[in-house]
Amino acid sequence: MHIEFLVEESSSEAALHNILPRVLQEQITFAIHPFRGKPDLLKKLPARLRGYRAWIPDSWGIVVLADADEDDCREIKAKLEKAAIQAKLVTKSGVSSGSHFQVLNRLAIEELEAWFFGDIGALHSAYPRISLRLGDKARYRDPDAIVGGTWEALERELKRVGYFPGGLNKISAAREISKFMAPERNRSRSFQIFRQGLIEMIQR
Repeated sequence: MHIEFLVEESSSEAALHNILPRVLQEQITFAIHPFRGKPDLLKKLPARLRGYRAWIPDSWGIVVLADADEDDCREIKAKLEKAAIQAKLVTKSGVSSGSHFQVLNRLAIEELEAWFFGDIGALHSAYPRISLRLGDKARYRDPDAIVGGTWEALERELKRVGYFPGGLNKISAAREISKFMAPERNRSRSFQIFRQGLIEMIQR
């Protein structure tokens, strides 16, 4: 089996390169294709999916991952689903549990960085001056509900202890933190929904 991942930016690509081998079975291959932000992904997705529809083998799957940001999650998910349906591809949301599907649409809520706050151990391993107790703070107990943006929160916490004084390098941080992430312990609900969807895709 092979899975094509369509993601909105290069930081997601960097993180997934480290995370996916810990979720997918060894015999499953994957490729990650970053876009230039969510608007670019949403604009090009319909044509990309139609292209896949013309040749994709039954043993392949497609995963589309976008940040929710401050947008309405239901509206973003609806746009992703519409693009797949119009390309005549079967989505996980469009079939009953256990049935065959070709496309898995998932959102990082509200941003990819919430998944990093979901694994404080990985954050500490990558940047040891970050306290292992950071996740005990009220503002970080629910990674998907961090107020004011998870990217900004991550930058603030890293700068506070002396990392990235000139500003957060998102790709570098994503690559370093994801090296240490353990998918099964992540406290982000959106990450666990993403992980479970992958497991269902490869077990179908």
